[in-house]
Amino acid sequence: MSNQRYSPEFKDEAVRQVVERGYPVAEVSERLGVSAHSLHKWVKAIKPSKSDEQTSELNDAKKEILKLRAQLRRTEEERDILKKAARYFASQPE
Repeated sequence: MSNQRYSPEFKDEAVRQVVERGYPVAEVSERLGVSAHSLHKWVKAIKPSKSDEQTSELNDAKKEILKLRAQLRRTEEERDILKKAARYFASQPE
């Protein structure tokens, strides 16, 4: 087992090759002379966890629900005003 230390720049570039460019971990680790296990750990460390993603999606959904509720309330108010106006004009003699 080697205790070799890698610079943060080296790790970033290795992870970038896997995440952004889509190269397989095995290929990148072999090419760079890094163990696949280490590279997997580096990739896992930079990816957001599932709970973070779910929290973000939940917050987005809540924002959309609030926006849609406000829009529905406004539409219902407009409908009620039009109903009252229709009754008013219907009761007016010509």
